[in-house]
Amino acid sequence: MAVLRSTAEKWKEVTGCFLAEGWGLTEASPLLTWNPLDGTGKAGSIGFPLASTDLRIVDNDGLPVKTGEIGEIQAAGPQIMKGYFNRPKATKEAIVNGWLNTGDIGYMDKHGFFYITDRKKDMIIISGFNVYPNEIEDYLAYHPKIKELAVIGIPDAKSGEAVKAFVVKRDESLTEEEVIAYCRKGLVGYKVPRIVVFIDEVPKSTVGKLLRRELRDRE
Repeated sequence: MAVLRSTAEKWKEVTGCFLAEGWGLTEASPLLTWNPLDGTGKAGSIGFPLASTDLRIVDNDGLPVKTGEIGEIQAAGPQIMKGYFNRPKATKEAIVNGWLNTGDIGYMDKHGFFYITDRKKDMIIISGFNVYPNEIEDYLAYHPKIKELAVIGIPDAKSGEAVKAFVVKRDESLTEEEVIAYCRKGLVGYKVPRIVVFIDEVPKSTVGKLLRRELRDRE
């Protein structure tokens, strides 16, 4: 998942060093991209593909999109797995014509830098519009009274889905109305959380990755 801008900025503030972000997954052994370490890296980017690694962005039909357009990132290279053990159906779905479907949504800029927008399975569809939880989390993470948060989509009879935010307070005075009002200042209307719930801790994996799936399962 993408590093929050506030995290990268805080890292640089504390250490004085640029946070060189990379990207990969288990099926790619695991690294696919990395930012240059010579000072030319871009904050918010996952960098360039590694040597002998090809990446492309495709639409829902598996066709490459134009530079700057958002789609699923596919990868090919010597580090890509041969398949899932004793799971031929899953392998066939994951690797198509030599390209690994990573399940990550992103884009490439005109300079060849790649960016992660979000996980495909975490995308929220509201009245036909694609909404990426990471964008909302990225914005809300700057709120001084918020320590941690996670955003998911929940069923909605009118719009198909709606945004629900789970927030860990940094300041106990924080209210649901305050969170929603803050979002309305910087997000378009359909991206503003419909519901805000305060929790003690956001579920994470052993490496600190948000587990939105657990929150969806609770719903």
